[in-house]
Amino acid sequence: MQLRVVVTLLTVLCLLRDSRQRPRKNLSTKKVTVGMIEDIKKQIAHIVEEVNLLKEKQALHAVCLRGKKVDNKCYLPMSGEKTFHKAYDDCILHGGTLGWAEDEEENQALLQYARRKVGKNRNIWIGVTDITVEGTWVDMTGARVNYTNWETVTSQQPDGGSKENCVALSGLANGKWLDKPCHFQYNYFCQFNIL
Repeated sequence: MQLRVVVTLLTVLCLLRDSRQRPRKNLSTKKVTVGMIEDIKKQIAHIVEEVNLLKEKQALHAVCLRGKKVDNKCYLPMSGEKTFHKAYDDCILHGGTLGWAEDEEENQALLQYARRKVGKNRNIWIGVTDITVEGTWVDMTGARVNYTNWETVTSQQPDGGSKENCVALSGLANGKWLDKPCHFQYNYFCQFNIL
């Protein structure tokens, strides 16, 4: 990537130098020069875009140094307890989303990490809700979830009906999910997708 940037910049400089040194004979030469300049501008814009993407990736990796990486996701514990909606807003403010697990392996990794960071028997908000349509559990993008981990031994979750529309991962119930009222305050993790 860096070599490509250097080569492109050298090419731009050579083209600019050549265009200044050539005598301008007619209008068609000006059109070629204008076309070349437009191509160079496009290449520079593309390089700037690639550099910005690299900066974004570097920032995400820095987040993962303080958080927990699972597959292509990074979970970062946020300080304090908040309602579901305030936790969601805080994650958006930090450039992520309210975290949740898409399979058993991720769920167990998130549970173990939560136990180390916020305590063994704490509830943690996860980014799953049925606020829009009762009984239809979706993630923060509105996509229906394919994986759930409801507590069914001591209670038949989800059991709260329209009064409990937000989901918490339970440390006490070994990572099982509980539907809870969204105004309860729990710890939470923000999730950042690594490209």
